[in-house]
Amino acid sequence: MHRLFVALRPPRPMREALLAAMGDVPGARWQDDDQLHLTLRFIGEVDRHVAEDVAATLGAVSHPGFDLRLNGVKSFERKGRIDNIWASVTPHADVRSLHAAVTAALARAGIAPDTRAFVPHITIARFSRGTEPTGTLPMEQLWPAPVEAHFDHFLLYESSLGATGASYAAVARYRLG
Repeated sequence: MHRLFVALRPPRPMREALLAAMGDVPGARWQDDDQLHLTLRFIGEVDRHVAEDVAATLGAVSHPGFDLRLNGVKSFERKGRIDNIWASVTPHADVRSLHAAVTAALARAGIAPDTRAFVPHITIARFSRGTEPTGTLPMEQLWPAPVEAHFDHFLLYESSLGATGASYAAVARYRLG
């Protein structure tokens, strides 16, 4: 089985700004450079034949490249506890348009649509149950530099879960523009 997702890989200057902003939150498991991405669509576990269909159909996605800018830090909650910290990006129109194109392509490969709302973001820290922060997060301290970057491709990733978290390997690259 292959655990797949489609994502944008931030260019180096954007990743460096995110890495520089990390720290000083007890219990946070900070993402490393190899883990930084903006998920366009999580696919999940599929067999080899479906993985091949997904890789082929994503090759038909046509979308222009675009610029995104880091725009602050926020957190998601799950069941009343902070689950992760993430960096927002702006503007949303182009990345939402690419998300829609990827979703349509995946539907042609037999992948059911995701029922969750799409929120363009880059996760920078995660919390395990029982290690979530208490009190107020130091969001101003975590605010990344407002780096802007051009995105000219997206990637199909395979994710492997291990004792220390997930590791990601790009298995295909698709040009934008």
